[in-house]
Amino acid sequence: MLKIADFVGSSARENVEKAIAKARENEQFNAILSLSEARALERAEKVDSGEITGRLAGVPFIAKDNFLTLGGTTTAASKFLENFEAPLQATAVEKLEAEGAICIGKANLDAFAHGGSTENSAYGPTKNAFDQERVAGGSSGGSAVVVALDIVPFALGTDTGGSIRQPASFNGVVGVKPTYGTVSRYGVVAMASSTDTIGVLSSTAEDA
Repeated sequence: MLKIADFVGSSARENVEKAIAKARENEQFNAILSLSEARALERAEKVDSGEITGRLAGVPFIAKDNFLTLGGTTTAASKFLENFEAPLQATAVEKLEAEGAICIGKANLDAFAHGGSTENSAYGPTKNAFDQERVAGGSSGGSAVVVALDIVPFALGTDTGGSIRQPASFNGVVGVKPTYGTVSRYGVVAMASSTDTIGVLSSTAEDA
């Protein structure tokens, strides 16, 4: 499985192009709702030119589609928000980008994070990375599957009562729910603001 170290020091443009190509090869899993190719490639060029630096320079990632991001829509897997373009980015995304990471797209989820299987998306269910007849888990099912399929080395998710940890276990990846409040949830469409926690899914505990 992919690790962050596999990308550091490589051509950012090649990293992004490979991740986007892999995403398109695996469309049958319905794990990704949108790709922000133009913005991702623009940032990759700035990494390769040295304009953008950081510990994660050139590393592609995917954010659950309840994180506000630039360069595309934020739908929270709901038709209600299908045309919504965020005026700002979630703090978690901003901090990753400050270290040079590149968001290439948005992952499927149960609409507004209400669910435990990623079957309740307005854009159709996400399929399990190892058995397409089984559920991906939820509500961060898309984020777990993109890591399990080696599209990106890590993805962002949200966890209220297991929404990172459960799909991570269903797809054989690592899911971390930090202590509530450790990571700002500013700019995230929350299921329940008083309990929502921002976390990460990756292939190794070290990366998480």
